[in-house]
Amino acid sequence: MFDEGKLWKERFAHTSKELSRYLRYIFNGHLVIVFLFLLGTAAYYYQEYVKTLTPDFPAALIMAVIIGVFLTYSPIYTFLLEADRIFLLPLESKLSGYFKKSLAVSFFLQLYLLLMVLAVFMPMYVQVYHGEFKSFFTFLLIIAVMKVWNLLIRWHVQFFVQATVHLLDSFIRYGLNALFLYFLFMNSFVLMTIVIVIMIILYVYWWKQTIEKGLKWEYLIDQEEKRMTSFYRIANLFTDVPKLKDRVKRRKWLDWLLGRVSFRSEDTYLFLYTRAFIRAGDYFGLVIRLTAIGAGAIYLVSFGLGQILFILLFLYLTGFQLLPLANHHQNKVWISLYPIEDQWKEKAFRKLLLGILLFESVILSLVLLLKGAFLISIVALLSGIAFSSYFVFSYSKIKLKRI
Repeated sequence: MFDEGKLWKERFAHTSKELSRYLRYIFNGHLVIVFLFLLGTAAYYYQEYVKTLTPDFPAALIMAVIIGVFLTYSPIYTFLLEADRIFLLPLESKLSGYFKKSLAVSFFLQLYLLLMVLAVFMPMYVQVYHGEFKSFFTFLLIIAVMKVWNLLIRWHVQFFVQATVHLLDSFIRYGLNALFLYFLFMNSFVLMTIVIVIMIILYVYWWKQTIEKGLKWEYLIDQEEKRMTSFYRIANLFTDVPKLKDRVKRRKWLDWLLGRVSFRSEDTYLFLYTRAFIRAGDYFGLVIRLTAIGAGAIYLVSFGLGQILFILLFLYLTGFQLLPLANHHQNKVWISLYPIEDQWKEKAFRKLLLGILLFESVILSLVLLLKGAFLISIVALLSGIAFSSYFVFSYSKIKLKRI
């Protein structure tokens, strides 16, 4: 006899085990220290910034716009697999309890994120509107109810496969979420009531539209696979993920970098690593994103020593997440046929990694130069060169041996 409760427990346990398996690689000791440093630095500058806010600052509008995004984005984790479209399709009428549990898990996971976002904005709210921190719990309760409304509507919208329907739903829900939150933070209870009535009408509309519709199994399974693939891509930056298929992007405009690699035997692996960095996986995109984020952070930080520490921090993040590139070709048997010594492989990877870190050091130091901090930019560049050399020729050797 089919037991939907047992099936849900098995799927939830399997997914939790799969996530925890890779999370222990992602949140290793070094990375936790880096995150704590970033969090502490951001909290300090945010606290100092909040003290400068005046009553005419549009805090309610900013809070409504940003928190509204987190409310509107309401994925439902169903833990469905590819084979379910065949084996569970005849049992669709018996899966109501299964999907209710999925909705509950989705609610609590997303509520935790909303709690953190609201906690970040509360100091701003108190400073601008001279409110009290005890309002946090009232706001959280109301936002939790709104998250339930968003999840329920999202569930009914998933009975439609048209992309325009999903886009229209997101647009309307975001507008209502942002309006309701703005009126909430501004204590406009009459306008809040009007928005609540519209939200109830909208839910009833979607509920009636889906009474006779069946589940769209292909869509639900596809969404679940996309979420897991996104997670695997992040985990692949820290360890090998067999379930993740390599993605290749042509990036023809970067072929000139390959042209700079000589055709000598000792540069064979340098060519392979450079090609993999440009085209395979997301190594290139990772470097671009971290460099852009680092440049923005350094531009906003005004403390000289803090700027240098930020540069070293982002160099570490970049180098650490590029280490899996060293084993990118380990499962390709044909490479072992090359009459090339292993030491050339190691030298090629170190040469490429050093070049990337030095390039990032120059870019981040130029940001300081553009701010007019000439002396700090010189010190930052020299510090970046020294750190890159240490990371490539010392730290990476130890780390790769452990891997």
